[in-house]
Amino acid sequence: MTPAVYNRHKGVHATPQPPFELIEHTADAGIVAHGATLAELFQNAAAGMFSLMVAPETVRNDVRREITVEARDVEGLVVAWLAELLFYVDAEELLFGRFDVSRIDEQHITATAFGEPINRERHELRLGVKAVTRHMLDLSHEEDGYRATVLFDI
Repeated sequence: MTPAVYNRHKGVHATPQPPFELIEHTADAGIVAHGATLAELFQNAAAGMFSLMVAPETVRNDVRREITVEARDVEGLVVAWLAELLFYVDAEELLFGRFDVSRIDEQHITATAFGEPINRERHELRLGVKAVTRHMLDLSHEEDGYRATVLFDI
C-alpha cells in the first residue's frame, strides 16, 4: 500500500502518484502515466509502454537514439512519441529502459532513449505492442502535475 503524505499547503493527506499504472482493456493494454512536469510525464509514458513488453530492470542502456517528434497538439505528441519509440522496436529490435527529455512543449519533443537490442536469452518478452491508439486517449494537467491514459493494440 502506498503511504499517505501530509500536504502542508492543503492540510490534508495526499497519496503520491506512481510514475505509471498498467490498465486492462478488451484486446488492448494500456497505461496511466503521471508526471510532475510534461517532460516527466512523457518519460513515464514511455517507461510504462516498455514495461508492457519487458521487465524494465533487464534492459541495459548500451544504445542511444536521439528522437525528435512534432504534432499539432499535446495529445498527438504523446501518440507520436510512443509510436516513434515502437518504430525502433520493429525496425531495429531495440528495447528502451531510460528516457531523457531535453526539450518539450505542447507540439515538440526532443529526447534521448537508452536501451539495447533484444536479447531473447536474457529478455523475457511479455506483450507484443503493435500500435499506440487514440481510443480513450486522455491527457490532463492536474493540480499535482500531468496525467495521461494511453491504450495500445497488442
